[in-house]
Amino acid sequence: MAEVVIIGGGVMGCSILYNLAERGVSDTVLLERDVLGSGSTGRSQAILRMHYSNEVTTRLAWDSLSIFRDFHEITGMSSGYTKTGYFVIVGPEDRDAMLENVAMQRGAGVDTSIVTAEDVEEIAPMVRTFDGESFAYEPESGYADPYSVTTGYANAAREKGAEIRSESPAVGIEVTGNRVTAVLTENERIETPIAVVAAGPWSGPLLASVGVEVPLRPIRHQVVMLRRPQDVVPDHPIIGDVVNDMSPRPDAGNLTLIGVGEDEDASPDTFNQGVDMPMVEATFEKLVKRMPGMAQALFRGGWSGLFTTTPDWHPVLDRVEGIDGLYLSVGFSGHGFKLSPMIGVVMSELITQGRATSLDISEMSLDRFAESRLMRSRYSMQVLA
Repeated sequence: MAEVVIIGGGVMGCSILYNLAERGVSDTVLLERDVLGSGSTGRSQAILRMHYSNEVTTRLAWDSLSIFRDFHEITGMSSGYTKTGYFVIVGPEDRDAMLENVAMQRGAGVDTSIVTAEDVEEIAPMVRTFDGESFAYEPESGYADPYSVTTGYANAAREKGAEIRSESPAVGIEVTGNRVTAVLTENERIETPIAVVAAGPWSGPLLASVGVEVPLRPIRHQVVMLRRPQDVVPDHPIIGDVVNDMSPRPDAGNLTLIGVGEDEDASPDTFNQGVDMPMVEATFEKLVKRMPGMAQALFRGGWSGLFTTTPDWHPVLDRVEGIDGLYLSVGFSGHGFKLSPMIGVVMSELITQGRATSLDISEMSLDRFAESRLMRSRYSMQVLA
């Protein structure tokens, strides 16, 4: 018996587990099919940025950044937050969209501004700009460590009484009389009135088994890893390069990680977890165009992970109408890690109070798909939605 069972041991599940414990709900069980962070979390590029087209996503990211910065004080473990600064670069067709986004973000309190090509050269002399491009800059943005954040939340939740079971995949949710009564594993039936589905790309089939249809599409996202020529490019900011459809970020050990490729359907159990050499070659060419000094970089491998996308590239944070006690935290579409601290906060509020009070998340309800209330990106690069 548990007050709440959370299905999924990535950063989302662990953040929700910890935040429930913070609100006095610690008779909880988290079920993870493998080991903590072994799904999409462990393959995240882990960029922390606030540049979005929708205010709710911007606010989730901005408030989460404060938690990443203070993570050691909150959980006793560092998040690995590293400030690098973040540029968004767009072509002339997206200039108006950028202006609107930055105005919205500044209204939400985000430290961001439109900058000139001369500003880019001063802040990041290794970055080449081109006529007609526009630039936004977030000085506080950077990256963090998904493993540290996930285990930090998990350990802090355990200290408050929560239970975590690895290698315990949930195989079903028992619904009796239109309400959750148990979560099933291969070997156990855990009685509970509340089940939270946060299982990333495995969420869709699990929810379908109880008649809940969520339009989730797992797609493959590649991350190419290069070693920088230290004497030429010792460091660089993160770049959301809409013009070249890529997101390079620095990492320790003189490495640069470039996120690319977001259009290939994939199964979480069978997808290619490596990188494709034609994609590596095309990415290298685009990166050298943006940072000429990277022409001397060396290929050091890479990996692929999954984005579990929705039609509008925004998550579903909601309770399921018609099944009391069933909650959804799914469909993060590549945004998940950077939002995860605040997702834990708002989901724990929704579960314990009936609604999220830190931030209005009603735009992220499940019924928006049926009612054609999709959230919109001002860019063609959907991950910047």
